[in-house]
Amino acid sequence: MSRTERLFQLMDTLRRLPPPVTAGQLAQETGVSERTLYRDIDSLRGLGAVIDGAAGFGYTLIEDAHLPPLSFDDEELEALVVGLREVRAVGDPALAQAASRAMARLKARLPDKQAHRLKHAVLTAHRFFPTPAPGIDASALRKACWEEKQVVFDYTDRNGAPTQREVKPLSIIFFEQSHCLVAECQLRQAFRTFRLDRMSNLDVTSRSFRPHRVGLLREALKRFTGEIDNQG
Repeated sequence: MSRTERLFQLMDTLRRLPPPVTAGQLAQETGVSERTLYRDIDSLRGLGAVIDGAAGFGYTLIEDAHLPPLSFDDEELEALVVGLREVRAVGDPALAQAASRAMARLKARLPDKQAHRLKHAVLTAHRFFPTPAPGIDASALRKACWEEKQVVFDYTDRNGAPTQREVKPLSIIFFEQSHCLVAECQLRQAFRTFRLDRMSNLDVTSRSFRPHRVGLLREALKRFTGEIDNQG
């Protein structure tokens, strides 16, 4: 991890954890020694962040000079909260943690009144039956989608039959029962959906299909929507 990435992570941790946060907590969260942590705190202060506290007392982020206040109306705040809470409820572990960081960052940029409303929002999201955990690294799969690289994985269908697939990954859809990859399957020469909990042994290849992801995804969704309409 570069020093810049480490400082960003430290800022996110200061926003996320209840203040005051001890140096030991911050060091553990960021994976550095306390000595390095003290230097990083000084670096953030030098960059303009107002951080109250000292060694032995804990630290509190008072003001982040690089994050000017934002303003949303009440309905916009509720929409943001329920969206991020839904991601925390249904997302894979990496995505759920990202939603928590985004919530903390959003709260840090709001005026006090709106930050209070964000913390005590009326709307929330909860799933009584969690979606099955992905059988592969979902973060790596998302990255392959963005970078438009073909992936290879083992797949088990609904009848338990195993196959190996190479696909062009286009999008991940959050259904009620599972998370599914929308892709163009090289084996079937057609668009298919694959449940992430039935996938294993993901390998991201160097074979690129850039810049066709957006067009392929548009075509895939159009076909899937047409199939659903015909069934109806």
